[in-house]
Amino acid sequence: MKLIECPRDAMQGLVHFVPTDLKIRYLNALLQVGFDTLDFGSFVSSKAIPQMRDTADVLAGLHLFKTKTKLLAIVANVRGAEQAIAYEQINYVGFPLSVSETFQQRNTNKSIEQAFAELAEIQNLCLRSKKELVVYLSMGFGNPYGDPYSPDLIGEFTARLSQIGINIVAPSDTVGTSTPESIGHLFRRLIPAFPQIEFGAHLHARPGEAPDKVRAAVRAGVQRVDGALRGFGGCPMAADALTGNLPTEEIIDTLVSEKIPVAINQEAFQKALTLSAGVF
Repeated sequence: MKLIECPRDAMQGLVHFVPTDLKIRYLNALLQVGFDTLDFGSFVSSKAIPQMRDTADVLAGLHLFKTKTKLLAIVANVRGAEQAIAYEQINYVGFPLSVSETFQQRNTNKSIEQAFAELAEIQNLCLRSKKELVVYLSMGFGNPYGDPYSPDLIGEFTARLSQIGINIVAPSDTVGTSTPESIGHLFRRLIPAFPQIEFGAHLHARPGEAPDKVRAAVRAGVQRVDGALRGFGGCPMAADALTGNLPTEEIIDTLVSEKIPVAINQEAFQKALTLSAGVF
């Protein structure tokens, strides 16, 4: 099981700017826990996401010589991808592709078809630089705009992504609309249909909902789950202020209850959990 820790997703909507040195301390603590991947920052417009304007400076302060955790950075266009791939330390480039036309425009100021065209360019950049492109299918469990949605639509998007060589796809519950039933149904449909793709679950939840959502995903065969310590963050577009990322501590407890091995350093995890209170 791969645990993906997402402090970038947790921080990006904060009103107050988290000082660069504090970001570095927090991320260095997370790098000692044993997560498979750390979604640490983004190369996007500082006007759109001012919290992430110091990503390059943060990266320079990370202690990567004592960790096996890989780094992921989010981009929203080709320009951002060009910035990200310039850093040898970054392993994964993440791109948010929405199955909702309305949200694609709101989130990246482009249409779905324009996003697919950029994705093809970004994939070529990643292949040349030996990076792995991760595509997040936002609004992957429905949307509040009345735009078309169905598991078939997710399958169609996944097929197009597979055609350009994308190997990691994460349906994302952007506004917390998923249920354990819809999670299980979607992944039981996708995983057998696309055996060449590694599917992740990027889910959001209200307090108390995370364990059932995690259980549904892993029982359907998901081997890659995103979370954030204490459930901080979530999409700024969420209508419900209580809808946040899945708390990593609840993900771990649920995996343990499902008899799924979790290889993390508990002492380092507790130190990072304590530090997170000061960050947020």
